[in-house]
Amino acid sequence: MRANNVLGLIFSNTYDHYLNELTAMRSMGSVPYGGRYRLIDFQLSAMVNSGIGKVGIITKSNYQSLMDHVGNGRAWDLSRKNGGLFILPPFNTSTASGIYSGRIEAISNAMDFVSHSDEEYILMTDCNTLYNFDFAEMFRQHEKTGADITIAYINGVAPKIVELAELETDDGNRITGISRSRSGVESNYAINVYLMRKALLERLINEAMSLGYHSFTMDILLKNIDKLKMYGFKAPGYVRMLDDMQSYFEANMSLLDSDNRKALCLSQPVYTKVKDDVPAIYGLNSEVKNSLIADGCVIEGQVINSVLFRGVHIGKGTVIKDSVLMQNTYVGDNVSLNCVLADKDVVIKPGKVLSGDKTFPIHIGKGIVI
Repeated sequence: MRANNVLGLIFSNTYDHYLNELTAMRSMGSVPYGGRYRLIDFQLSAMVNSGIGKVGIITKSNYQSLMDHVGNGRAWDLSRKNGGLFILPPFNTSTASGIYSGRIEAISNAMDFVSHSDEEYILMTDCNTLYNFDFAEMFRQHEKTGADITIAYINGVAPKIVELAELETDDGNRITGISRSRSGVESNYAINVYLMRKALLERLINEAMSLGYHSFTMDILLKNIDKLKMYGFKAPGYVRMLDDMQSYFEANMSLLDSDNRKALCLSQPVYTKVKDDVPAIYGLNSEVKNSLIADGCVIEGQVINSVLFRGVHIGKGTVIKDSVLMQNTYVGDNVSLNCVLADKDVVIKPGKVLSGDKTFPIHIGKGIVI
């Protein structure tokens, strides 16, 4: 299987409701992460690094920020005459609002794009999972096993996402059983990365729409488990699925571990929209320990075990611990922040004290002044 014969399809809004605080004004794909990235960067980069040259991004709502970020795909070498990057806006005539509900309707909404693509295979992913592995390994397994559908999975404690598929596999990794995942139970659960022939997907979606099906897991995968050869592909390396604000906070903090940072960000290049800015400026009495500091930051106080995005200002006498501060957050003098997750453009006035816990960080919404 040639990678340039695979069409990439990314769902930018899947599971938005699990991170309501961050997705109220943006899609899941455009949620900032790790001081410089957006979540969609990891899916786009993994596809490009694997040789995929045509990618469609299915949108649903709040996708202006996403469009601004991905642009014409130049940062991922997807600004091309042949192939390239395509934004697929929501519209479905089966619903009064014109906006799809569920993965089946989302794919049906994009079926014209899929049908008119020349690629023989299709790879579908979501944006709420962090990973950076080479899809070429998955392609090789798919071809070697003669699978109809290959589903990437990991073994671990299942997240709170009830729509996930829990997989039972035999010694050869063929899927013998599918059920809804059980939150908090250790199992093999799918990370919603699917590989199959484009013609097969078209047939399955058309059948599902004609029968009024809604669940991709239960109505398509489970009901065809005896008719199709489905195989699991165990995703290698760092894989983390976001299912609430706590998991998002922990995912950011996990990058302070150099092993996690190397596995996720350095095992293969992760491309993102580049914004030229001045280097971070450190004041005479500043102190930074075990933190990620993006360019454009001004640090005049203490920053310990924290992640600071571009343009963050930390005032004199201020102490920041175990916190994540997004782009252009301004923290005044003599402030104390502990376990705080601040969205973009937050202003914290001098003398404030905010303290959460690693198991329950304080969240400050975008543009709020405290």
